[in-house]
Amino acid sequence: MHCLYKIREIFDNLVVLLKDANLAKDFANEMLQEGIYVIGFSYPVVAKGLARIRVQLSACHSTEDIEKCVKAFEVIGKRKGVI
Repeated sequence: MHCLYKIREIFDNLVVLLKDANLAKDFANEMLQEGIYVIGFSYPVVAKGLARIRVQLSACHSTEDIEKCVKAFEVIGKRKGVI
């Protein structure tokens, strides 16, 4: 729990920069299909070409929750060709 506390203490919003608006939207939708709610942002919320996904951590998230999220990013990222 100490490491999770340190992450929470420093960063509670993490950003995955994908740059492409459609990719960010589709990626976020696929994460939701895996049971993970993340937000895709694109223009006009962020500058054109800087589309991203925001992940919010909470003290309520377990280590298993975080591992599931990271694994989903890995699987979907490979499927989308960004990893």
